[in-house]
Amino acid sequence: MPETANLVAFGFVALGMVLTPGPNMVYLISRSICQGRRAGLISLGGVALGFVVYMLCAALGITALLLAVPFAYDALRFGGALYLLWLAWQAVKPGGHSPFQVRALPADRPARLFTMGFVTNLFNPKIAVMYLSLLPQFITPAAGHGGVLAQSLVLGTLQIAISVAVNALIAIMAGSIAAFLAGRPLWLVAQRWLMGTVLTALAWRMATEARR
Repeated sequence: MPETANLVAFGFVALGMVLTPGPNMVYLISRSICQGRRAGLISLGGVALGFVVYMLCAALGITALLLAVPFAYDALRFGGALYLLWLAWQAVKPGGHSPFQVRALPADRPARLFTMGFVTNLFNPKIAVMYLSLLPQFITPAAGHGGVLAQSLVLGTLQIAISVAVNALIAIMAGSIAAFLAGRPLWLVAQRWLMGTVLTALAWRMATEARR
């Protein structure tokens, strides 16, 4: 099991990541607004399956990498910090757009909705970096092969639970949120700067954290 402090910290990182607009959020919101909540939730099922695939692949790969390559931990740590800074810039840069802006999409059948959610997540670079660069920062390599694998699976399961819960809420409330924000541009600016600040703080913590 991961240390309690690592589990809590990773939970906040996972929450910050899922609240940062990306391909998954844009697709789910667009589907929910254009085709209804049911379509958004079916698409979320495909996204969740994509998370499971990433978790299993990353858990096995991270286990082997951290134990075989002495400097792998530091390389992943700095790579993750740089990626968080890039996400922070995307949140606050001039000309940024809200994922709640309505996009016209044709109606799809449930099977296609599920498949598109799955494919969207598999090709989402934010999720790939989440598992390959960020998750290892909360694992204790000294625990050995079985310990590292178990920690990876527990943290991955936590990330999936948080992401599915938050995205389900967003899919259900997408229409209402879009209508609320349509005439309130200052709320969108505040949200972007708050997210940029949180991501920058996480990047600083990751870059300055000593090797465990």
